[in-house]
Amino acid sequence: MEALIEVVLPVFLVIGFGYGVAWKGWFAEEHVDGLMKFAQQFAIPCLLFRAISRLDLGQEFNLPLLVSFYAGAVSGFLAAMLGARFIFKRPWEDSVAIGFCGLFSNSLLLGLPITERAYGTGALAANYAIIALHAPICYALGITTMEVVRHRGGGLAATGRRVFRAMFSNALVIGIALGFVVNIGHVPLPGVFTDALDLMVRAALPAALFGLGGVLYRYRPEGDLRTVLYVCACSLILHPVITWSLGSGFGLGTAPFRSAVVTAAMPPGVNAYVFANMYGVGKRVAATTVLLATTFAIITAWVWLSLLP
Repeated sequence: MEALIEVVLPVFLVIGFGYGVAWKGWFAEEHVDGLMKFAQQFAIPCLLFRAISRLDLGQEFNLPLLVSFYAGAVSGFLAAMLGARFIFKRPWEDSVAIGFCGLFSNSLLLGLPITERAYGTGALAANYAIIALHAPICYALGITTMEVVRHRGGGLAATGRRVFRAMFSNALVIGIALGFVVNIGHVPLPGVFTDALDLMVRAALPAALFGLGGVLYRYRPEGDLRTVLYVCACSLILHPVITWSLGSGFGLGTAPFRSAVVTAAMPPGVNAYVFANMYGVGKRVAATTVLLATTFAIITAWVWLSLLP
């Protein structure tokens, strides 16, 4: 119960505050969009750049950590996609978009603050290692699968170009890439510049969580409830179970094991709806899954934190 009250609830109360003021009309949709644009295109890229530029790449980017997390993510994608297709009889295009909900956990807006509140800022190195590859891997898998299913795009070369454009027009990916350049190249940064970055970084997560509440208010609970509940289970249960099992088998250290499981246990992020909206398929199921899974995560995140060493 302590984990629920001291770690999980404060994060979700900030989201709930954003949801509440949007519901009451005190924070208009254009204000929500502006806040999320600041958070996702400026403040969070600064946070990722700063974190990646200072990571010990040789120590944190270890294969067992990444395999444990991403094997679970891919399993969630396949289970959600194939379940949508063969259990719930959705078209293939819808099924890929629904599968993306089982793939793209909210590693950034929820995984980071919950890990930080539970284990401290020093426990975030493995989170950043996972996040550094999250958008590139997930978008590459999702877009490639959708292009294959749709049999369009002019072949592998066109598909590759589309995947590349989708990833490297993303401000988060650009921030991560620049962080790697600074880290690997040992590029010195002026103190006045890093001080300014740190001011941006401190605003990133509170602004994003508050804005996320406003975004979630738009997603009315509608769509096929059975499909939504199934995808929620893929995201909130299947993914962390596989990550836990593999991490235990690989003998991950306590800190990376915690980061991997907590991140895997997060609900689908808003990008799951963005992906569905980009292709115009499975939008109602994706939106409802993001909303309900985020609500369920108040309890499921507490359970996983209670089980972790």
